[in-house]
Amino acid sequence: MKIRDLCVSFGDKKVLDHFTAEFGPGITLLKAPSGYGKTTLLHTIAGLIIPDSGEIIGRPEKISLMFQDDRLFPWLTALQNIKAVCDDEALSRRLLEAVELSEEEKSKPASLSGGMRRRIAFARALAYQADLLLLDEPFKGMDLALIERLAPLLQNLTIPVILSSHSPEEQEVIGGRILEMDKG
Repeated sequence: MKIRDLCVSFGDKKVLDHFTAEFGPGITLLKAPSGYGKTTLLHTIAGLIIPDSGEIIGRPEKISLMFQDDRLFPWLTALQNIKAVCDDEALSRRLLEAVELSEEEKSKPASLSGGMRRRIAFARALAYQADLLLLDEPFKGMDLALIERLAPLLQNLTIPVILSSHSPEEQEVIGGRILEMDKG
């Protein structure tokens, strides 16, 4: 997938100014402080934001996006939240086990900690089995040891994975190509 001269503004504030990059299989980490356009870029790639100008070439049709907030269905259990995107109970159970939450399969989001909800949202993003995975701070609220155990779930994928992160330690554990974003 190629992005050429992508420009996105909100009113007078230019967030992406002629952003150009190419993404292939494997992990690309977007590295930048808050307010530098990482989330805007992910949302634009996903088609949630229409750019002012520029183009995205070769964007896959099946995209999975994990938002900064969990966006879990509060009336569904942990297992049901994952199964909602794939309708495959066996896969949903395997992913719930992979994110170390098998014992919480019947728990609803309100009874889970923030880190647990992030893991359910992460498992759900993986369950969709997309051709492009966009993750907006997927490991927020998790300790480094847990991130080390979850990282192989991304490292073993053969699709493009674009992930935003603030943490240098997290970036080191996850690996992949680092794309530093400048202001504007």
